[in-house]
Amino acid sequence: MPQSAEKILDHAPLFREPEYRQMLAEKKLHFECPHPDQIVTDQGEFTKTWEYREKNLAREALVINPAKACQPLGAVFAAAGFERTMSFVHGSQGCVAYYRSHLSRHFKEPASAVSSSMTEDAAVFGGLKNLVDGLANTYQLYDPKMIAVSTTCMAEVIGDDLHSFIQNAKDENSVPRDFDVPFAHTPAFVGSHIDGYDGMLKGILEHFWKGQQRTETKGSINVIPGFDGFCVGNNRELKRLLDMMGVSYTFIQDASDQFDTPSDGEYRMYDGGTKIEEVRGALDAEATLSLQHYNTRKTLDYCGQVGQATASFHYPLGVQATDELLMKVSAISGKEIPEAIRLERGRLIDAMADSQSWLHGKKYAIYGDPDFVYAMARFVMETGGEPTHCLATNGTSAWEAELKELLASSPFGKDAQVWAGKDLWAMRSLLFTEPVDLLIGNSYGKYLERDTGTPLIRLTFPIFDRHHHHRFALMGYQGGLRVLTTILDKIFDKLDRETSQTGVTDYSYDLTR
Repeated sequence: MPQSAEKILDHAPLFREPEYRQMLAEKKLHFECPHPDQIVTDQGEFTKTWEYREKNLAREALVINPAKACQPLGAVFAAAGFERTMSFVHGSQGCVAYYRSHLSRHFKEPASAVSSSMTEDAAVFGGLKNLVDGLANTYQLYDPKMIAVSTTCMAEVIGDDLHSFIQNAKDENSVPRDFDVPFAHTPAFVGSHIDGYDGMLKGILEHFWKGQQRTETKGSINVIPGFDGFCVGNNRELKRLLDMMGVSYTFIQDASDQFDTPSDGEYRMYDGGTKIEEVRGALDAEATLSLQHYNTRKTLDYCGQVGQATASFHYPLGVQATDELLMKVSAISGKEIPEAIRLERGRLIDAMADSQSWLHGKKYAIYGDPDFVYAMARFVMETGGEPTHCLATNGTSAWEAELKELLASSPFGKDAQVWAGKDLWAMRSLLFTEPVDLLIGNSYGKYLERDTGTPLIRLTFPIFDRHHHHRFALMGYQGGLRVLTTILDKIFDKLDRETSQTGVTDYSYDLTR
């Protein structure tokens, strides 16, 4: 084999070596029982047709590569946004390993979470003992200020009751009776990560607010960011804008520092996050604003029940969406939007105008969470682009209707199609039958890019095969400028590839002196 201590090859070149090529070819021949190449080729071509598209979009009993994750992942992410909080997943150990690795691979940071490690005996007799012992170990080993408990499929199928289990654990002195252990039931077989985020956030607020007396502080605002793989850049950008306005606010569930710890010789299991006392005090806010409506429906309902005014947005990205957020903040807080922010707005508009000739008429396919898809479609239309396919596996009929209303409001959205509940295999059919110029989504779109030739722009969670995108904002005027630049870079990269022959295809003279 070519691998040796003196010559260490990465996996990519390693598997192109002759020995590995032969090994893989023999494996395919003797163990995979493949169909003849011609049959495979013919079937592949059939899947690119309109006939197959209709069959594909009619699927109901099978999901292939959904653009979503399961509820407990959202709950683990939600818990990471609070001060010294350890996420405790009541279920099998393999499940929590998935949530941790998914977050770690995206943020390139450790993602701490523990498990009750339920196995076959717990599936038969219930997981009470696992949770009692697990909470005791978590409290003693990891010194948290709060333990946030969520569930997996196994715990939900057998019907474990977290409220009673946690009370039993406190009765057995696993944790002190006054120790904060909020919880949320997050069955992984329904909903998605945004529902798990919503359930856990509501569980945490309810834990601290239920039964407490509310004394409203006029002009004060709670801001909930929602499940956001770009929270590091977005949260910091939004706090910068709010600070410039002089607003009194509490950022509820702020994971920006937790997933961007410095390398300075000190390991931080916990870093940043909304302080527990701030969560308690957030009950008195005049209003709670959610930056992602479909991430926080239950949470906002609860905030309304305790007497707060509520408002929600769809991932404030671009000019109009940022305008709406800042004007709402100004109306509630009584603070004026300063001239410095107005200038940032003008600079984004100027940049969009500068690049209009390259952006106008470009067709896009967009997929991801409902709020993100809504925001990207809106921004694309602001640039003169056409959001031809808008797909959210976890989109609802309400989201579909709302997005269709947005698209109908612009001539650039008149031919757009909205696909709620569809997966990335459905997107493949759409790209082959109605091609577009650019695909916007996450890392899982790279196979669509290879298969259909549609250039992929990675702008939402998860992004595994590129590094550090999450450190830069997408929201606000500055974030819009970054998204604009990212789109333009992809357009120009494609142009360079297509015009690489001087005097044959390259006549632009863009580098003349």
